[in-house]
Amino acid sequence: MRILTGAVFATLLSATAALAGQTEGHIKKIDKDTMTMTLDDGKSYKLNAEMDVDALKPGMDVVIAYDVTDGQNIVTDMELPD
Repeated sequence: MRILTGAVFATLLSATAALAGQTEGHIKKIDKDTMTMTLDDGKSYKLNAEMDVDALKPGMDVVIAYDVTDGQNIVTDMELPD
């Protein structure tokens, strides 16, 4: 039983890891009403309420880490230029 439980746990961990990602690009659009950011590749990312949306401007380079939750890319970390 322990082997089966370990196998199920390992499968769940690998499935969770597949739902995380990292990307970089130029900000194309910021929508403060929906708290979303669109990069130059056309993909949109949901910002959390703790992020300073006013600091983000179209054309800025960003590197973001995100999770996919309910089909949405949710930003978990972001690096802005100095």
